[in-house]
Amino acid sequence: MPDYQQMYLTMMRATEKALNILIEAQQKCEEVYLSDEGPELKLLSFKQPDETRT
Repeated sequence: MPDYQQMYLTMMRATEKALNILIEAQQKCEEVYLSDEGPELKLLSFKQPDETRT
């Protein structure tokens, strides 16, 4: 008869390892995203429409 407890524990350990790998990858991606300065932003000014025109 198979040892179901051993099978369960093996599966749970592998699942925990897989989750930890995914969490670590996500954290690294978040660090890369937050450390990026992003594009240079420029503020454009527009002339106000002439209010005397009707």
